[in-house]
Amino acid sequence: MLDIGRREFMTMLGGATAAWPLAARAQQPGKLPVVGFVTSRSLDGSARHAAAFTKGLSEPGYVEGQNVVVEYHWLSGQNDRLPALMADLVHRRVAVIATAGDPPTLAAKAATTTIPIAFGFSGDPVGRGLVASLARPGGNATGINFFTSEVLAKRLGLLHELVPKAVRVVVLVNPTNTPSAESTLRNVPEAARAIGLQIQILNASTIREIEAAFATIVSDRADALFVGPDGFFNSRRVQFATLATRYGIPAAYASREIVEVGGLMSYGTDLLDMYRQVGVYAGRILKGANPADLPVVQSTKFEFVINLQTARALGLEIPPTLLARADEVIE
Repeated sequence: MLDIGRREFMTMLGGATAAWPLAARAQQPGKLPVVGFVTSRSLDGSARHAAAFTKGLSEPGYVEGQNVVVEYHWLSGQNDRLPALMADLVHRRVAVIATAGDPPTLAAKAATTTIPIAFGFSGDPVGRGLVASLARPGGNATGINFFTSEVLAKRLGLLHELVPKAVRVVVLVNPTNTPSAESTLRNVPEAARAIGLQIQILNASTIREIEAAFATIVSDRADALFVGPDGFFNSRRVQFATLATRYGIPAAYASREIVEVGGLMSYGTDLLDMYRQVGVYAGRILKGANPADLPVVQSTKFEFVINLQTARALGLEIPPTLLARADEVIE
C-alpha cells in the first residue's frame, strides 16, 4: 500500500522535480483541510484518475497545496488494510474521506458517522446502508453510484457477439471484494442463461491465484473469460492481457485500462467521470455543504472499447456493426 501526498505522487509519475517532504506534509494539516483519498487501485497507471479527482476538487475552488491537502492511499487490492487505515484517518479527524470503490466506501462508513464521506460506489447505496435514499442521503455520506451490476449483462452480451461460437465462459471474481463478487454472481448467471451460455465461477485475490485461474481455463477448455469488476484486477491489467493473449483466451473486462494494454474488450462506466464527481462532492463538502443534503448522483457515461490488434491475434473477425457501436477501437 502506498500512502502519499499529491506532490510525491506526481514525482513518482515524472510530473514533478522534487518529492514533497514528509515533514512538510505533516505540518500542513494544521493549516489546510486534509482530504483522505482511498482506493483499492494501485498507484501504477492511476495518474489520470488522480487528475480527474483533482479536477473535480477544483470545480468548487480547491487546489492542492493552496487551500487543501490530499493524502492518497493506493491499496493495490489489499483491502484487509482498510480498517486500520480508516481508523487512522478518523483519529486524525481529516476534513473529508473520499473513496473510490466499494470496499473503501463500506470501510469508511463503518469507521465513522461524523466525518463526511464522498464516495464512488458501484453497488446499491441504499441497500448497503450508506444512505437513507438517493435524493436525501440523510447521514455523513454521499457521492456517485457508478453502476457495475447494471452493465454486467450488457458486457456479457457484447462478449457473446464478439465470440459467437463461445459456449463455456469462465467468470472470475475477487472474493475479498464482497459487493462486486456478490453482484457479479447474482447478475451474470441469469444473463448467461438468457443467451445460452454455460458459466463456471473461479475466484482470485492474489497474483498466483490469477495464474492458477488461467491454468484452469486452459485445462478445462473454456471458450472465453468474463472478468468481474475489481480494483485489484485493474492493478494486474498487464498480467491479464499477457496471459489471455498467451493462451488465446478471448476476455471481457470492466475497465478500458486493461484493453489499453492488450486486453480484448471492455464495457463499463467511464471511471474518470466517477473520480471527477467524487472530487466535486469532496470540494462542495469542504465549502460547507452537508452530505445529508447532497443527492447521490448516478453515472450517465459508459464506454465500449475494443482492441482490434488483440482481436486479430486471437483470430477473431469483429462484425462491422459491432465496431460501429464501439466508443473506441484501439488499432
